[in-house]
Amino acid sequence: MEKIALQASVQPNSAWAIFHFSSPIVITGSLEFKSIDEAQKAPLVQQLFYLPFVKSVRLDSNTIQVERFDILEWEDVVEEVKVQLENYLNEGGMIIEPTQGKTVPVTVYAESTPNPAVMKFVANKTLVSQTIEFKTSDQASPSPLAQELFLFPFVKEVFLDANYISITKTENEQWEDRVMELREFIRAFIASGQTLLELNTPKDNENNTSKDPKTYSPIEAEIISILDEYIKPAVASDGGNIQFDSYDENEKSVRVLLQGACSGCPSSTITLKSGIETMLKDMLPSKVETVIAVND
Repeated sequence: MEKIALQASVQPNSAWAIFHFSSPIVITGSLEFKSIDEAQKAPLVQQLFYLPFVKSVRLDSNTIQVERFDILEWEDVVEEVKVQLENYLNEGGMIIEPTQGKTVPVTVYAESTPNPAVMKFVANKTLVSQTIEFKTSDQASPSPLAQELFLFPFVKEVFLDANYISITKTENEQWEDRVMELREFIRAFIASGQTLLELNTPKDNENNTSKDPKTYSPIEAEIISILDEYIKPAVASDGGNIQFDSYDENEKSVRVLLQGACSGCPSSTITLKSGIETMLKDMLPSKVETVIAVND
């Protein structure tokens, strides 16, 4: 069995350390714990609360995020915590206790996004362990669900994330005519137990950059960490994703790929300039001047 490895990242002066899983774990949604009592069914989180400097813990399918008290700095302990977590996981330690009792029915609800061409369909369970986008039906072979969705003539693009699907429609369709139909189709497909996404999908489609993380420069690693911690959760709530593409040291520019509801959204320029660019300039002064979107 392949060993679990974690990658730790800490922003300067931040109370939070983020430990990224080498392979996503299967949990439903995002969980937050403020005390050891709240973590009774989360043995991994309980182990963290035994450390006197741990204030709170967030857990999702890709990361463990740990907030510290101001009694020390993360740089003094982050590597030690990473090793302890890796040892616990590789020795078979349980992350979340399995739920006993009756099966929870699958529910799906539709949610509008800032992009009028995109509707977000949110499920009450984890759907996929990686973020993936399909611009055409020809690209959808890794996902039986996406393949079926492209059979609807008004479906233009499909974007899958942890517990939701963002669908882009063609121009001539109105969402009010199609939402109920799509929502029920997606709910029935999930409830049937059919495969949503084949394992080992091509790396080009994963929510990763083409580079091996070990080859990132220090500034690239900082940019990616800021995007992961501060930007991605916000755009995910709107049915989209932002992916690091490249950094030009001479131009001090960052290129990013917008996916899902963010792709082609009328407000994406405002998001880039007033949100992402401003944050990167503030957090990385003299290193970042502009952010540019590069979409397929």
